[in-house]
Amino acid sequence: MKKALSIFMMVILVLGVLSACGPKRETTSTNDTDKKEEAAKPEKLVVWEDKDKSGWLEKVAADFEKEYGIKIEYKEVEMASKLRDQLRLDGPAGTGPDIVTLPHDQIGQVVTEGLIAELKLDKEVTKKFSQSSIDAQTYDGKVYGLPKSSETPVLIYNKDLMAEAPKTMDELYTFSKDFTKGENFGFLALWDNFYFAHGIIGGMGGYVFNNNNGTLDPEDIGLNNKGAVEGTEYIQKWYTEGLFPNGIIGENGGSAMDGLFTEGKVAAVMNGPWSFQPYKDAGINIGVAALPTLPNGDHVKTFMGVKGWHVSAYSKNQEWAVKFLEFITNDENAKYRFEQTAEVPTNVALLEDSAFTENEGAKAVAEQSQYALPMPNIPEMGQVWDPMAKSLQTVVTGKTEPKAALDSAVEQIKANIAATK
Repeated sequence: MKKALSIFMMVILVLGVLSACGPKRETTSTNDTDKKEEAAKPEKLVVWEDKDKSGWLEKVAADFEKEYGIKIEYKEVEMASKLRDQLRLDGPAGTGPDIVTLPHDQIGQVVTEGLIAELKLDKEVTKKFSQSSIDAQTYDGKVYGLPKSSETPVLIYNKDLMAEAPKTMDELYTFSKDFTKGENFGFLALWDNFYFAHGIIGGMGGYVFNNNNGTLDPEDIGLNNKGAVEGTEYIQKWYTEGLFPNGIIGENGGSAMDGLFTEGKVAAVMNGPWSFQPYKDAGINIGVAALPTLPNGDHVKTFMGVKGWHVSAYSKNQEWAVKFLEFITNDENAKYRFEQTAEVPTNVALLEDSAFTENEGAKAVAEQSQYALPMPNIPEMGQVWDPMAKSLQTVVTGKTEPKAALDSAVEQIKANIAATK
């Protein structure tokens, strides 16, 4: 326990400061000495929370209203793909929210579109969070949100089929060779999906955009360098040796993998914390651990995501919206949200709280996070996903060799980026 706690207290995130250029827009502040008086108090603030995640707001909204006399109206909007599009429509129309939640990799795009406001926050506020999670909310040197939660893929195993989590991928490979027979598989991962494959490619030395002292260079792409090719060859090995079934490729791969795992036919999978509860609900006695180390001795460099709270650039109540952000992300409310949603917050003070130290999943996410890399939040990242997915799929289906597939992907990524300029 002491070892696990020590690891847990060292982490939540290891993220880089990402930058790009965007148009000038309003800023909000709770420590702005130029303000002569507090902004007029609105009757209500409108909050958009992620789908199936708003239940915790009932209590917190009531507490905020009791303290400040402002009603909180909230609704659910699917965060990953729908919220940004809805904000583009409702914001300019004057029917949008004051506060929204977004994954950090979308920040660059929404900032350049002028959809969210810069937050000028007192250091007493930002120091409550791990610096890396604040960095994830930073774009072009400016902070645009407060962290809500973090996530990264980990190893999830069936304790009835695997006694303990292996420490190395070599051990996991040997286990899989012995266990994989008929419809049973030792380990499965969605490595034709670049979000998951990056852990192997990045751990072997590949990179998306070169990081020059905190600034990502979209002109320097390392997805076909020696390390990236070696990582893709390692991925290919699991498919060509029959350790992964054909059915977990493409859009339906995730549901196929989950189905096999929840049927008790798979000993371990690589997946994110969003899958913990569904697996438990299916009756699987899960264990959770950081991913095993790669054959080269390095850790799997998974992508890291930080969800944040942001103020709409169209809000007429930005000062009070920031005050609400500070309220809902304080230690007490961050802990309460974790207990209600199981999404891991980045509040430093909570690292020693028993709610986290005694939670196997939270500890695993925290440990893996120290090896993780933030998904780039510059707009050019949007041009990476599709070419990499298509190239990886040609590799795992045996249609193309890794070097040729990656060369083709990088060529397409560069063409896509050039076309957007």
